[in-house]
Parts: sequence; structure tokens; C-alpha cells
Amino acid sequence: MIRATEVIARGDWRGDPADTVVLDFDDRHRRRFAMEGVGGLNFLLDLHEAVALRTGDALKLEDGRMVEVVGASEPLAEIRAESPEHLLRLAWHLGNRHLPVQVAGQKLRIRRDHVIEAMVQGLGGQVRAIEAAFDPEGGAYAQATHAHHHGHDHHDHDHNHGHRHDDRHHDDRGHHAHKHDPAHHEHGADCGCGHHHHGHKHG
Repeated sequence: MIRATEVIARGDWRGDPADTVVLDFDDRHRRRFAMEGVGGLNFLLDLHEAVALRTGDALKLEDGRMVEVVGASEPLAEIRAESPEHLLRLAWHLGNRHLPVQVAGQKLRIRRDHVIEAMVQGLGGQVRAIEAAFDPEGGAYAQATHAHHHGHDHHDHDHNHGHRHDDRHHDDRGHHAHKHDPAHHEHGADCGCGHHHHGHKHG
């Protein structure tokens, strides 16, 4: 199986991708993972270390082709505030709880969490349930880790590298991966679009 051994950050690659993979937030942080693009391309993500993939990144195959990463739509809570200062205060409280947070224009987005949502409302924030790709801020180490990574001959032996005979791909935690159609994902101006690695197939 052909391997993808390098991640090219969004904005650093050009041209049409050979295929696209649609992944949710959890599945966009992998080191070694069998994937299938929405167009049917099968390949093995094989990086030196796990990388947090973002919408618009590309996985470079050994033959030079690119596979675009798109974020899958998932349940999120969108947070609005009364003023920029209020939004900053809410962001501080979320960050103080070490939660992944996406900045979407004048709004914040987090994964659904009823306890956190109640806290935000108690602080005067407005919470709205939405379905969108989740592309949170990378944090202080994002620039150090989100770069071009090359695969090496050694692999983590605590991962499941095999495949079931029913041809379904499973991730390194044993979960079944699904394929999404990028056409069904929100691409609003402030959502950051979505990423995609091993496709999650529905229907």
C-alpha cells in the first residue's frame, strides 16, 4: 500500500489533490493510520510522529501526489458574547479548563459539553448548538509540531496496523472509521472549513 509520509500545511501546496479525506477532530491527530479517500484511494498515513492535521492541509504520497484533508461535521457549541471584552473573558475561562477552542470570527466554538455550556451561560454567554467542522487553535506548540513530517522505517508497535477481512479500516484505537461526503459539510466564512483523512462513510 502506498504511504503518505509528509504533511504539507495549507497554503504551502498548489494544484488539484489526487483525493480527499474527511476526518473529525479526533481522527485528525494520528501518526500511522490506514485511510481511504472519498474517491476510493487507499493509502497508509505513516509519519515520524503524530501531527494535528488542519483543514486545507495535504498528505503527500510517496509518488508525489497530494491528498487534501477536510474536517468532518460534528456537534459543536457556538458561543457569542456581548462585547469583545466579554468574549475574551469567556475564552479565558475555556482556556483555563484546557479545552480545545476554535475562534470563528466574533464567536468561539467548542465540542458539545453540557457542563461547560452551563458555565458559559452562567457567565452571560449565549450558546447555540450547531453542526460544523471543528478546527481549534493549535496552541503554543502548533508551529513546532505542525510542519513537514517525514515517515521513518520504525513504527509504534502498540498500534494495530492490520485490517479486518471485511475491508473496513480501523484506527489505532480499534474504532471503525467512516467516510463523509465533503459536500455535506459546512463551509461558512467563519468556520474554517473541514479536514479529512481516512474517510468516514455513511450510507
